[in-house]
Amino acid sequence: MSVPNRFPAARLNAFATGLLQSAGLEFEKAHVVAETLVEADLLGHTTHGLHLLAPYLEELAHDRMAKTGAPRVLADFPAAVTWDGMKLPGPWLVVQALALACDRARSNGTCSVAIRRSHHIACLAAYLQRVTEQGLMVLLTCSDPRMGAVAPHGGRRSVYTPNPIAAAWPTSGAPVIIDTSMSISSYGQALRLHAEKRSFPGAWVLDAQGEPSNDPAVLFGKPRGALLPVGGIDHGHKGYALGLLVEALTGALAGHGRADAPADWTNNVFLQVFEPACFGGAAEFRRQTEWLAEACRQTPPRAGVDRVRLPGEAGLRRRADQLKNGVELHPDILPALAPWAEKLGVPPPAPA
Repeated sequence: MSVPNRFPAARLNAFATGLLQSAGLEFEKAHVVAETLVEADLLGHTTHGLHLLAPYLEELAHDRMAKTGAPRVLADFPAAVTWDGMKLPGPWLVVQALALACDRARSNGTCSVAIRRSHHIACLAAYLQRVTEQGLMVLLTCSDPRMGAVAPHGGRRSVYTPNPIAAAWPTSGAPVIIDTSMSISSYGQALRLHAEKRSFPGAWVLDAQGEPSNDPAVLFGKPRGALLPVGGIDHGHKGYALGLLVEALTGALAGHGRADAPADWTNNVFLQVFEPACFGGAAEFRRQTEWLAEACRQTPPRAGVDRVRLPGEAGLRRRADQLKNGVELHPDILPALAPWAEKLGVPPPAPA
């Protein structure tokens, strides 16, 4: 595979914003969606960055993503808010919800927002630094009630989605950033491997008969197979339990989920922000988080490992490099966007 070209992040932001605006999205919403997708690519989450732009444009073209409007407030307490996202762009909704939660957490110690019927929210890690930069801690998770992709531990048919959990908190240096699915692979990665006719590195899926396999094609046959929860065949009860926790935090708290059998591509979202100053104190919080971070970094590495890293460290290093030297796009992204660029009259970005 050839090394993809690098593109300045600002050009990619302008290109994506232009496409979304030309597709009918209001400028502010288009800008936030574009910024979020590019941020995902900056961090190296290439299945959840600009790779999603073509599907989003398809949704806009068929009025399955709302172009204008605001979420409907279903409940509003000082530290607990519930919205109906009205199928508005997921990244824009999450950014609005985080701003609200950060503001209220400063006076209440914490604030949670549950959102039903958001459109897809893309890469969870892309939102986290906007919270940690304020000295706050954040938890973010989502589910897609329309589809099943993951089998419950011991079962062989899919019931729920990979249900990622993301969290981040500040230390004295770089923040710790977590973004991981409760299945061994994300569905987006499975789609990419299937398209490229590649295999998983291990038995990460079940075929339709319930047999472990490394072939992503079993997820797309008839009948379909299923992704395994984190932990796989041996310890999948752990990923299964966490996947159910995400369902409770998202669809159950938002009051709309799988029991309603939605037909459209939507996400249910839960986020919570914490103000350390309202608990044990901001200085003590950083003292504790930095001590543990440094203890992990100083742990002698096992054979074959150069050093112990913190969650998110590699992504932040990649982000700094790509902001300086240009973003490496996966080779399938611009070809998928070329027809949209021509149709909507938006010139593609020039390489760095």
